[in-house]
Amino acid sequence: MQCICMFSTMSRVLIVGAGLTGSVCACLLRREMPNKVKIVVWDKSRGAGGRMSTSRSPSNGACTADLGAQYISATPFYAQVHHSFYEELLAHSILKPLVAPVEGVITKEEGLREFVTPEGVSSIVKHYLKESAGAEVQFEHHVTHVLRKGAGWEVQRKGGTPETFDAVVLTMPVPQILQLQGDVCSLIDESQRRKLEAVSYSSRYALGLFYKAGAQIDVPWAAKYIADNPCIRFVSIDDKKRNLDSPDRGPAVVVHTSVPFGVRHLEATQEEVEPLILKELQKVLPGLPQPISIKFHKWRYSQVMSGVAESPGQMTLCPSPLLVCGGDGFTHSNFDGCVESALKVMEVLRSSL
Repeated sequence: MQCICMFSTMSRVLIVGAGLTGSVCACLLRREMPNKVKIVVWDKSRGAGGRMSTSRSPSNGACTADLGAQYISATPFYAQVHHSFYEELLAHSILKPLVAPVEGVITKEEGLREFVTPEGVSSIVKHYLKESAGAEVQFEHHVTHVLRKGAGWEVQRKGGTPETFDAVVLTMPVPQILQLQGDVCSLIDESQRRKLEAVSYSSRYALGLFYKAGAQIDVPWAAKYIADNPCIRFVSIDDKKRNLDSPDRGPAVVVHTSVPFGVRHLEATQEEVEPLILKELQKVLPGLPQPISIKFHKWRYSQVMSGVAESPGQMTLCPSPLLVCGGDGFTHSNFDGCVESALKVMEVLRSSL
């Protein structure tokens, strides 16, 4: 049956996912169609960021740790192609050049520009959500069903009342798209399904260790890739990484496990996994002081290992009423991959709204 949609003056657009792709989509929609769309953003988490996640010490909100993305790397190609995005973030002091030493990087492309986020990596996402002024952003909204309802979509969430939208943009990890109930599965054709099912992600654990003011962590680097530990792959002294040493707040240490460790213990409990990571951390950083609190996070979908074939940036499941998917699973797993996907999604939205 041919999909037909008559959009009202103000089309109601739902973006599922308040990560980087979703927030850039919301920002661009607001800037390009200020009087044409009502933007709604839902995310199942308690705050914005997605895999650009920043946690705060429960005893000192100024002490933060990036548990997901650590810093932004721009190749010469993307520094030019996405020049306006980088310049905007630099102008708002959301990005600053990475000047602290990072050890253990295996390869580094010539001309690579690297940036840190003084206020934490989630500040990038929060900036774009702020720039989508007027958007209705709701957290702890876990989408379960997407169903065709006349000329639009009825979207259901856990513990909430169904709502209707003229267009829906799905920016969550690809396996979560495939898990949606309702009409999504029947809309995916065989070719699309093969491409979506071929997408794979790495899995890992992350710890954020928060320390009291005055605690000393004496290492010559701000971040380090670990090559010879079966558990730990990356360690960052987060305040030092951002060049924000301050006597008023304690340091924060971020630990990322290796992918093999993450996969091996993926279904284990925090009580089982956290002691293993801390034991290995003492081998990497002997004499590390006792933290006052620890944030534990499992990244089931950490980074895209294999994205949708040919990196289309988006996949349209229904052109009218519009149901479109985006995110780094449709490009590649970094800042520029998310921006590239958001731009591709916007091309579809422009032609549909």
